[in-house]
Amino acid sequence: MNRTRLRRKDVIQSAIAYIDEYGVQSLTMRRLGTALDVEAMALYRHVSSREELVSAAVRELIDGLFDDELMQTQPKSWEAYFQHVANAMRNLALSHPRMFPLLISQPPEAPWLRPPLRSVRWVDYFLASLLGYGFSETHAVKAYKAFTSFLLGDLLLQVTAMGIDIAPVAGDGDEPEEDPAEYATVKRLEGKLAEDPSQREFSDGLDDLIERIRTVSEL
Repeated sequence: MNRTRLRRKDVIQSAIAYIDEYGVQSLTMRRLGTALDVEAMALYRHVSSREELVSAAVRELIDGLFDDELMQTQPKSWEAYFQHVANAMRNLALSHPRMFPLLISQPPEAPWLRPPLRSVRWVDYFLASLLGYGFSETHAVKAYKAFTSFLLGDLLLQVTAMGIDIAPVAGDGDEPEEDPAEYATVKRLEGKLAEDPSQREFSDGLDDLIERIRTVSEL
């Protein structure tokens, strides 16, 4: 690639392709430069460090979820909406299994963000959609937390079954964060998002599991 035509987006997309093939542990600026046929120093015109590059790749991937065919229409019901989002995320996880663990391990843009729907833009869109389906603000936030817990657990199992190492890779937070104040729904519901329902969710999940096992045992 001609270094004079190299763009930040080229670097980020090439990093995603490299990680897809070799894994994030193998990614270095030198190796990515070789893949792009440029000197490693040429990459530093677009990203300040490897860690920033990884963070940018994660953001590119999660924002790209909006381009999934399933997200091109607005379903008529919230149940169908959940199906669309869940299957779009599953498509992403199975298409980029070596990238998917990074959606979990990279530092979030805000402490109350929950993977894998981990960008402020996505959470704002998700919550606003649920409000549009008639959810109350409290119900929408609870649904977001329950939905992301389901996605995370199930998709991690699927990715792990593909032989993918899901060990965390720390970033240094160099990538500029999105400002939650720029997203109206997130800004309004930030207090509810920051509440910690982990004990209740664990208990509810355990109760649901016990009930499912009881139902099966009675067949």
